[in-house]
Amino acid sequence: MTKETRPAPDWVGDVGLGVRAWVGEPPSTPEVEPSDGARARRGSGGGRKGRGGGRGRTRTWEEREAARIAREEAAAAEVEADPEAVARKILLDTLTGQARSRQELADKLAKRGVPDELAAQLLDRFTEVGLIDDAAYARQWVESRHRSRGLAPRALAQELRRKGIDDEDAKSALEQIDEGDQRAAARALVDKKLRSMRGLDHQVATRRLAGLLARKGYAAGLAFSVVREALGEAADDEPHPDL
Repeated sequence: MTKETRPAPDWVGDVGLGVRAWVGEPPSTPEVEPSDGARARRGSGGGRKGRGGGRGRTRTWEEREAARIAREEAAAAEVEADPEAVARKILLDTLTGQARSRQELADKLAKRGVPDELAAQLLDRFTEVGLIDDAAYARQWVESRHRSRGLAPRALAQELRRKGIDDEDAKSALEQIDEGDQRAAARALVDKKLRSMRGLDHQVATRRLAGLLARKGYAAGLAFSVVREALGEAADDEPHPDL
């Protein structure tokens, strides 16, 4: 007996549609590209024009403020009409393309006027299904910021704290960076800065380079060790005039 084959859901292969299918949100209707004739009509006079057919005038501060207040009032009315749907959309839009910590998402919902109890329920649900994962977020953040900005664990810990990551998740994420990683990253920062410091007094160069590493969160002992090493090698590489 042949088993009946059911068609696959519309969201298969699309993460965004898959999330919407999970939360019970109907798929959005794709935009229809305007025809050539519509584009022509729009370009020939369908758009709005400013005075004299040129660019629109610049709005005053009062007009911009009034528009901002109108947007906020409209958003508040939308939340009041269907708070759960609005809150769910805020979370999905915020998570699209980039992970966020639970605290960041909670702050976003509070800013939009979503009730605290509803926000907590949705955040719990998103955490249960893995759309919010502070531990994974912390690991990703540490790896990315250490690689791209050369930040040391102390500076990274401060950033994670501001994002609401708890101490246990932060500690686990920071364990990715060992002393060898820190030294290599610090040396890369120093070597890059040294290119623009040729001819500078040794003490001035030492102070500036150590200050650079301190701002990146490196301990003083490691910072001065790396700076001495880099400056010593740079001095050895400089050509010496014949005596």
